[in-house]
Amino acid sequence: MPVDRRQFVTLLGVIALMPLPRAGFATPREVAMETLLIDKPSGGVPNNKLPVMIYHRVIPPNVVDNADYLEHLFRSNGWPPQWRYPVYTFTHFHSNTHEALGVFAGTARLQLGGENGKIIEVKVGDVLLLPAGIGHKQISADEEFMLVGAYPPEMKADLCHDEPAQLAARTKAVIAVPLPDTDPVTGHSEGSMLAWHKK
Repeated sequence: MPVDRRQFVTLLGVIALMPLPRAGFATPREVAMETLLIDKPSGGVPNNKLPVMIYHRVIPPNVVDNADYLEHLFRSNGWPPQWRYPVYTFTHFHSNTHEALGVFAGTARLQLGGENGKIIEVKVGDVLLLPAGIGHKQISADEEFMLVGAYPPEMKADLCHDEPAQLAARTKAVIAVPLPDTDPVTGHSEGSMLAWHKK
């Protein structure tokens, strides 16, 4: 049946009011989460009383461009993506911001917490949410390993090395970093919204 101009405009208005499907985005029910507490300093690495958040299977199986998906997810949840790169192969941390790392290609072994820290394996679809001060470095990786990195709005991460003489000042800076308003994976619900805000 043909639709006249008035009916067409009305139909467009109705469609505009309909909720958009979120089938292409991770939801809290679909994402497996775990936490890792690294709250003791190590050398010149302050670490943090907030747990590291580790999310698994964030990227749905039918996604064509993994990096684009993660960038869109982070951005839509208030964490503007800033780079695509692996993890540095030396221990470092950020004293002024929390950091989201989304694996869009390959696999790697990362060390968290400093030179004597825990080693974890990450693969495509994993996202790490690192509190400010958490030491991290790449131990090994395959040739494809790549991440999307994101931070809370208007944040530019500093780059701090494992320098024991700077520990006191950097610990003070880490404590002053505010909690983020949203979680890069789950938005306003679950994830760090529960694990960090209850601390």
